[in-house]
Amino acid sequence: MSVQAASPPVALPRVGPHRSTPAIAFGALLLRDLNVLRKTFIEFALRTVMQPLLFVFLFTYVFPKIGQGIGGSRGETTFSSLLVPGVIAIACIFQGIQAVALPLVQEFGYSREIEDRVMAPMPVWGVAAEKLLAGALQGLVAAAIVFPLALFVPATPVHLNVGPVELFTLLPLASLTGASLGLVIGTRVQPRQVPLIFGIVVIPVTFLGATYYPWASLTPIPWLKALVLLNPLVYMSEAMRVSLTPQFPHMAVWAIYGGLVLFTALLGGVGIQGFIRRVLS
Repeated sequence: MSVQAASPPVALPRVGPHRSTPAIAFGALLLRDLNVLRKTFIEFALRTVMQPLLFVFLFTYVFPKIGQGIGGSRGETTFSSLLVPGVIAIACIFQGIQAVALPLVQEFGYSREIEDRVMAPMPVWGVAAEKLLAGALQGLVAAAIVFPLALFVPATPVHLNVGPVELFTLLPLASLTGASLGLVIGTRVQPRQVPLIFGIVVIPVTFLGATYYPWASLTPIPWLKALVLLNPLVYMSEAMRVSLTPQFPHMAVWAIYGGLVLFTALLGGVGIQGFIRRVLS
């Protein structure tokens, strides 16, 4: 009786790993946030426009028309030009808070949506970094929406001297700084504390952020001029001022870049640590 030789083993097909890398997951989360922005763009535009529009309309259109312009006829033109950088800086920081902090407060609170996000195949800090980038992109969009309002609403001429290099490097940095502040607030505030944060943090930061006046004009009040350097909005306002109206007094360019980088790194690091702590707690 013959013995049949064993057949050689059949090689099974090799299946490559699924391309679910952290970079792809990061891009998917970012695209999701941008898609949400696209679907809710009208709401986004309305909340972005309302406060700057009312301020610009009142102080640079109504007041000059009724003879109560700031600083007389010459001062009215100066104030209108000074206001453009400040309004754009306010749009960036408010959007950072509204796009990052407020959703995070909800996601860590009653909705618990954050649990779905952190299941993405990427480190937890990567989810926080995606929140930062999405908030910064929304800050850029907000600046683009507000700029025409600040330029065309005033009743007096607005004189700009745009520096493209400064604008296209400082504006993204300013948007990142605003998003970083939003991440810090969003990871450290409970839902019931949101009104308190707006009262004791957002309003003082806005009024002491060199938005309605150059930082250099605080020279007669040296203690205040030094104290407001702890406010990230000061560097954001001065960044827009040196980019759009460099003919007015402004902070040294190296100090603006240094301040924005420092605050972005500091606030971003604190915010990411707080995000990781909240997720793992």
